[in-house]
Amino acid sequence: MKLTIFFACCLFCVTGLLRLSSADEAKPPRVFLDKSERVVLFQLNRLSNEQLLLVPRETNDPKYKPVFATILTRPGISRQHREEAVRGLSILNASDPVAELLTAISTLDALNLQQRAIGEQLAAMLLSQSEQDLKAHHASLVETVESSSPLARAVGFAGLMAAGELDNAWVLASKSEQATIDCLTAIKLLPDVQRRNQQRERVLQFLSGSAADDVKLAAIGALSKISSDRPDTFVRVSQFLNNKQLASEAVATLLAIPRKERDASKAAEIVQTLLRQAEATPAAKRTSPSFLNAMQLVDQLIGTMPVDDARRVRDRLAEITVRVVQIRTIEEEMRYDTPYFAVEAGRDVQIVLVNEDLMPHNLVITTPGSLKEVAELGSAMSSEPGASGKMHVPDSPKVLFATSMVQAHQREALTFTAPTEPGEYPFVCTFPRHWMRMYGVMVVVEDLDAWLKNPVEPKDPIGSNRAFVQSWRLDDFKDDLEKSLQGRSPEIGRRIFEEASCAQCHKVRGEGGAVGPELADVLSRWKGDKLAVLQEVLDPSHKIDPKYVVHVLLTVDGKAVSGIVVAEDKKTVSILANPESPEPMVVDRDDIEVMNQSSQSMMPKALLDRFTKDEIYELMSYLLAEQT
Repeated sequence: MKLTIFFACCLFCVTGLLRLSSADEAKPPRVFLDKSERVVLFQLNRLSNEQLLLVPRETNDPKYKPVFATILTRPGISRQHREEAVRGLSILNASDPVAELLTAISTLDALNLQQRAIGEQLAAMLLSQSEQDLKAHHASLVETVESSSPLARAVGFAGLMAAGELDNAWVLASKSEQATIDCLTAIKLLPDVQRRNQQRERVLQFLSGSAADDVKLAAIGALSKISSDRPDTFVRVSQFLNNKQLASEAVATLLAIPRKERDASKAAEIVQTLLRQAEATPAAKRTSPSFLNAMQLVDQLIGTMPVDDARRVRDRLAEITVRVVQIRTIEEEMRYDTPYFAVEAGRDVQIVLVNEDLMPHNLVITTPGSLKEVAELGSAMSSEPGASGKMHVPDSPKVLFATSMVQAHQREALTFTAPTEPGEYPFVCTFPRHWMRMYGVMVVVEDLDAWLKNPVEPKDPIGSNRAFVQSWRLDDFKDDLEKSLQGRSPEIGRRIFEEASCAQCHKVRGEGGAVGPELADVLSRWKGDKLAVLQEVLDPSHKIDPKYVVHVLLTVDGKAVSGIVVAEDKKTVSILANPESPEPMVVDRDDIEVMNQSSQSMMPKALLDRFTKDEIYELMSYLLAEQT
């Protein structure tokens, strides 16, 4: 149970169990800021996140520095408040965001998973600064690459690259083997795809026989984030599958390369190499993540081979393990990374759900045409396990197979015999409100290898015919938002509001759901800033209304409950675990092991990535109608 709690808490903030009542919590806690820094920090560190954000803070007195510094590096704090803390420290220290972020990152322990996650968030903020601002801190970035912290060193190198100082970065990297590793690691931190791709030729130099294995390992990892010349990368990285120290990283990078960009001529060779290694792997180690990754790659590559060869390989593979399909969740996007996969009728298969999100998810396979019915039954369940013993899995003959709720950064294997009847069997997350985005299809076929040679994409189980358009960012709209909102159609905007599933959770002028805030006055809440309103749609975790913050409760018997805390006192916490049900779940404080606050919004990001820019303007016009 303790291990479960540890992983569930990695990216959440650990709050005190004995919190104040709802009425008292709104009052700022009493903190003596005129004491020594050590005493002030002791006081601040005892506060929950909610209490910390209520502490008065101004930019006209140095005594407020510890408050801003604590907010900046506290787990579970939203990006909005981290940005506010950076601005406050910049004023109080007469510095700027780059300097403050570098200082904060250097204080974090990269070996602590929780602090490393914070460091990566701060690194993203740092690397989003302008090239000019980063270049102005050349000396500080150079100093950072020599830090005792591996994360800080990588951030220093990434900062130099983002500042356009590529040559300087690689000169510094040449000083030692560790510096080279840090520089290669930095490439994965760069948010700009073009910047990453610019490093490809330099990275390839370290795949030569003269480089140490640790350097090659970092180079292989860097290539997983470089999108140019991927067919060539596939061939180059495949040569390291016979190296025990490098094979696992090589498999991970090969899996990251889209299937259509893999060199098919190498498939048979890679499959044979990985099969030999699998046969030599002791049975007890055939459930490790690295083994499952290798089998996933084999399974994908079999589909590129001639059908008869593929059948022989699959028969050989069946002697080692059941067929494995790994499905990952996408952080903050409330969706699986696998829209569909195929299995052979009547054959054993294992699905491994890897939850890389901060919220719990499950995977439920239903009979054809039953996705919505099963999802709604699961949503309507109370917070107690159903007949299956699993949360939000209804007792229905239309449920074929299901995982339990898988917590953040954990995984669960689901092994079963595929149905004997070919068809399209939907799979879905039945946690309330997730089904509208989090679903896919298991295609059951008579001959898997024949199907894989000519795969047919199944129909969308909820009838959506939208394809991915673009990962929209606020910068894509900054130049022409105001003029592009003119002359729009309310009818089109309303249709998009419903199609994007916004209406399931939000009301606009009295129509819609009640899970999230009413949007009729959204522009006035943001003081007329239309770009700020759009940012909340594109990046919902940037600022989270305190009334809609998600908490996770881990009980002494190992059960996890997530939802919105609607009331609490010294004895109990009332949490709305199911947005479909108006009745909150009341939990005794004595039964709570840990209570965590999430820095992730209930609302997923990327909701509009299947809509065109013009359609997003229609939606915004509808939301802002009569508010200007």
